[in-house]
Order: sequence, then structure tokens, then C-alpha cells
Amino acid sequence: MDKKKGHYIGTEINEKWWSRYRGEGFFARGNGEYWFDEDFFYFRRYLTKEPIKIPFNRIQEIKTGNWHAGRWCAGIPVIKIVWKKDDLHLSSGFLVSKDKTEITRLRLFLESKIE
Repeated sequence: MDKKKGHYIGTEINEKWWSRYRGEGFFARGNGEYWFDEDFFYFRRYLTKEPIKIPFNRIQEIKTGNWHAGRWCAGIPVIKIVWKKDDLHLSSGFLVSKDKTEITRLRLFLESKIE
């Protein structure tokens, strides 16, 4: 897939906005680009070398909403990837487009990757 612009909002622990995951580059929010391959969803913030990555085989659910990690997104739907890392229940939020068709397309694609 081609890389597309987006914004990483943050990763919550147990879907609690006040409890943010800080490991492996997941803490810092910011603009960047996302893409995926056979096994992972990637997001690389601008001015960083390494992307954060979420394995498809750990994704449990895909949600959308207007809030994530304590941030309101002005009515733009947030894609929330709910996944497991070791014994942690995480929810990573991304703004990928203002176009609801594009958001729906990505949500359906990610849902198709849930095992």
C-alpha cells in the first residue's frame, strides 16, 4: 500500500483516556504517515526514523469515535485499533482523513485482518 498522511493521537491502556501507554515510541503524538503490509499496521511520525507498528494478529477490535487519549478531534472520526501487547489491553487512535468514505474503507480493511 502507498503511504498516506495521518495523525497519531496516542495509545490508551484499558481504553482509559488518562492511562497512556509510553513504550516503544507510542507515547509521542504527531503528524506522519501510515501504511501496512501483510502482517503489520505502521505509523511513522514525521522527524522520526522508526515507525510504531501494530501486528494484525494482535488486533481484537476496530472502533471509531470523536475522542481518544483525552483529545477531541473536532468531529473527525478517529480510528481506534484495540489490541493486545503481552498482558496489556491497548487502544491506539489515528486520524486518517476527513473523508468518511476513506475512514470506513480503512476500518473495514482492518476488521478483515482480525483473526
